[in-house]
Amino acid sequence: MLLGGGKISTSNAAANAASDGNFRFSGLTNRRLSNYCAWNRRTQFFPIQSVATGEQTTKTQKFTSQPSLADRLLLGSLAEDRLSYTEKFIVRCYEVGINKTATVETIANLLQEVGCNHAQSVGFSTDGFATTLTMRELNLIWVTARLHIEIYRYPAWSDVVEIETWCQTEGRIGTRRDWIIKDYATGEVIGRATSKWVMMNQNTRRLHKVSDEVRNELLLYCPKELRLSFPEENNNSIKKIAKLADPSQFHKAGLVPRRADLDMNQHVNNVTYIGWVLESMPQETIDSHELQTITLDYRRECQHDDIVDSLTSPESTLDHAPGELNGSNGALNGTNGAPKDENECLKFLHLLRLSSDGSEINRGRTEWRRKHVK
Repeated sequence: MLLGGGKISTSNAAANAASDGNFRFSGLTNRRLSNYCAWNRRTQFFPIQSVATGEQTTKTQKFTSQPSLADRLLLGSLAEDRLSYTEKFIVRCYEVGINKTATVETIANLLQEVGCNHAQSVGFSTDGFATTLTMRELNLIWVTARLHIEIYRYPAWSDVVEIETWCQTEGRIGTRRDWIIKDYATGEVIGRATSKWVMMNQNTRRLHKVSDEVRNELLLYCPKELRLSFPEENNNSIKKIAKLADPSQFHKAGLVPRRADLDMNQHVNNVTYIGWVLESMPQETIDSHELQTITLDYRRECQHDDIVDSLTSPESTLDHAPGELNGSNGALNGTNGAPKDENECLKFLHLLRLSSDGSEINRGRTEWRRKHVK
């Protein structure tokens, strides 16, 4: 995935290719080259431009290939300005859960897929790390720092969703990727998501600053103005997640990665953590509510032989005495153990940790809305 292929877990302007017509590359004028500079299925050229000076550098990337069958069948494409990518997906029957709608894991997998396809469409590596030429030379990869998803309406089996994605730089050590999810039939926005990524050396596993050279390679494909899927001030995507106090109110111990949970890089896939977080949710909440918002902070790698514990407590336990809580579903006690307002969202804090030594793997926060009675 472009800024999304390194499957471990820890965290505006854009440069355009020079257009003075004087620079020549492989026999093409820059005007003609502009038709190729982001992606051409037969030959891909990637001129690198300095953001600071606007000067063309000598580093280029060239790939030669014929369009594959997958390329021809993909329901996705770059925007006209080549600064975002949009793809359509049909919700399959095996992607639907107990609510007869797509699961949050399905949504997260689609976000991952559209990010990967975006990376391929601009010519970044397809080995699972979505790296630029400079990154590959230095053995650098992207790793997830934070993922935030909000679902306003879940699509059902056979619904068609349209997902737009784009990436931007984020400070000196990070980048971000955002998504907008729409119902393709109506154009309604049914979800939004954002994520933060940091650069890491694949061999030493140490974080690495985003160099100007890498930044220049990325900015060719970033919006020229800051564009956020969550532009609202103080939105949930930027809220700090408090550490869950131990002992937690609910827990699920002994979770073990399956072989199917490992990605092409031999790490537990990012989406697997979502499932683990939800494993410790109280069944009463699962029966009466549906997940509306999930935020995950990734803090360390999880390997195939690790054993994981999932812990969950109502977020309100931080502000209320234990006697004020309903132990079955984490709601504040009202007249019958439910929220005083039946439409009120339930909020939970989550922690994934290694069973062996208690090391923190993942910290999370979720919000749940009451299911509509049909």
